[in-house]
Amino acid sequence: MSDPTGARGWWRRPAGPRAAYGPGRGPLVRLAAPVAALVATVAAVGFVGAVDPNEPGHYPACPLLSLTGVLCPGCGGLRAAHAVAHGDAVAALGANALVAVAFPALAVLWLCWVREVLRRRPVVSAVALLPVPPRAVHGWVLGGLVLAFTVVRNLPFGAGLAP
Repeated sequence: MSDPTGARGWWRRPAGPRAAYGPGRGPLVRLAAPVAALVATVAAVGFVGAVDPNEPGHYPACPLLSLTGVLCPGCGGLRAAHAVAHGDAVAALGANALVAVAFPALAVLWLCWVREVLRRRPVVSAVALLPVPPRAVHGWVLGGLVLAFTVVRNLPFGAGLAP
């Protein structure tokens, strides 16, 4: 359905990641997604900081732990987020070292995202945001680290990683 007048309607607008970062978009419009992600993260961590996960009854129990007795990679994550919200890095590492390390890593990713948005470059994936070659942080490597963390924390010699 082409328009003989050459008028551009909503059906003719460019789609995809480049449309959001085009020359006609101001910096506030381009920063809407990173700022929304930051606000949602601060709200979630603020809620976990206000509602203590160490007190029973506030949050549901981990289904994997309840059914099998096996700690999942996220077990202790709410306690780690609560400790981070209160500025206690040692308690966060004790609750869930993986989550405690993920917080600064995600902060770096967010800063890289903002940098790319301000430079008007389209962001295709989170791996593309990192300042290292994408092959070094491939999803298989991150998945392997999470799997290794899960296995080690469930073995007797890895009891120090258990919450």
